[in-house]
Amino acid sequence: MKTLWNESSRRELTDRLVRLTPEAKPLWGKMNAPQMLAHLDSMMRMTKGELKTVSKNVPLRHAPLKQIVVYWMPWPKGVPTAPELLGNEVSDWAAGIADICQHIKYFATRDRNLPWPEHPAFGRMTSRAWGVLGYRHIDHHLRQFGI
Repeated sequence: MKTLWNESSRRELTDRLVRLTPEAKPLWGKMNAPQMLAHLDSMMRMTKGELKTVSKNVPLRHAPLKQIVVYWMPWPKGVPTAPELLGNEVSDWAAGIADICQHIKYFATRDRNLPWPEHPAFGRMTSRAWGVLGYRHIDHHLRQFGI
């Protein structure tokens, strides 16, 4: 299973990320490429505990549904997201790409035993779940732009 904890998975994502252009058109969804990049930055800052989000009381917070969605279920198009992760756009494309690459590399050095922030939809998650979800989320948006 691909995860941000794995060097080859991180390298794959960063190699794909640098092929994205600000003019890229989405295959689905409403975000343009600069908005999507800002969304990924916000998601990664949330993962690191730098961006607070409001928790939702939804069934995804509970096993086994949480595990099915995080680890196995194909990522659906157009899934709602936390409002804190929307509404921005990167103004400096190169810096935005570099920031996301740094967020991805963060998983190479983060202590897996340190506490994690609560995910707004999934609630408390393990280090393993954060790594898989992070990979799957970035992969989803890169595929959204054909990368």
